[in-house]
Parts: sequence; C-alpha cells; structure tokens
Amino acid sequence: MKLFFNHYLQKILLLFISVVIIFFSCSETYIPKARGYMRDNFPEKEYKLFDTNFPYSFEYPVYAKIILKPNNSEPYWANILFPQQKATIHLSYKSKNIKKDLSIFEEDSRKFAYKHTIKADAINTIKWENNEERVFGLLYEIKGNVASQVQFYLTDSTKHFIRASLYFNVRPNKDSLAPSVSFLRTDIDKMIATFKWK
Repeated sequence: MKLFFNHYLQKILLLFISVVIIFFSCSETYIPKARGYMRDNFPEKEYKLFDTNFPYSFEYPVYAKIILKPNNSEPYWANILFPQQKATIHLSYKSKNIKKDLSIFEEDSRKFAYKHTIKADAINTIKWENNEERVFGLLYEIKGNVASQVQFYLTDSTKHFIRASLYFNVRPNKDSLAPSVSFLRTDIDKMIATFKWK
C-alpha cells in the first residue's frame, strides 16, 4: 500500500510539473503595439498646366483633378481634388477693387488662417515674391491638429487676388496627416512658383 501511494504521488507530482512547464512555455507575454498609421504610397511627381479662360494659370499634379466652381458674383473659383489623399485645395478669386481693397483681402486671409489658433501648435508665415510675373503673396503653415494645414494668397496688387486653403476630408490628426501634408506641400510650392496672371 505504501509503495502504491508513493508511486501514485510520483505520478501526480510528475503531472503537476508537466502542466506547469507546458503552461509557462506556451504563454507569451503580450506587449501592445504602438499606435501606427497606414502607409500611403504616393505617386510620382509629374505636373501639367492649368491654362483655361481663367485669368490665371499654374502647374498642378497629374494625379489631381480640377473642378471649376463658378460663382455668379465671382466666376473664377476652383477646387483642386487629391482623391488618394482625400484632400482639396479650395481656390477663391477676386478681381474687383483690388487696389482699393487689397488690405481688406489680405486681412481676411490672415483671419482665416488664424482662426486655427485654438488648435494650432504654431503658425509660420512665408513671404512669396516673383517680380518678373508680378506675383506676390504669403503662405501660412499651420501646425497641429487643425482643419487646414496650409493656406496662402497671391496677388499682383492691382487687378488680381487669389486665396487658397488645403483641407482634408478626414478628422484632423497631425501625426497621421504629416506625410500627406508634406507630399502636397511640394505640389503647393510648385503651383505658387509657376503661377502667372493673364
């Protein structure tokens, strides 16, 4: 009986040790993954000329689509759509009383940019001057979880004034949008550099 009991105890002890070994060898320590965002495969940079009956022209990317938004009082408005990035650059144009109302238009542009101050981490301004083409303006880089990360205006100071703002059709998140903002910023710079009045 004692021999039977020792033998039985050995089997239980062996079974217990086996279960413990299996339990600890099969369990993994769970380490949560850092929050990540989907990688965006950006197209190659290639541009074409926007040259219509509008009083201005510029180069824009081939992967963008321009939708004309004629307004009865302001006929030369347009949207530049970037479907892959779910983004739009809204263009509005003024041609009346530019010389007289230039300071008002510039102040309106500044107000639109600084409306984002509540959510913005910083707002940087970059001045643009192309004396040869008479294209002058100011670009606002708006950092943070804001609705519009880039806004700018261009004018010749006498007859033309155009204002543009970049918006994404997604919830603002500076981390996830940073690659797209950087990618589209190159296109905006190209647009400004090739901008001409007619």
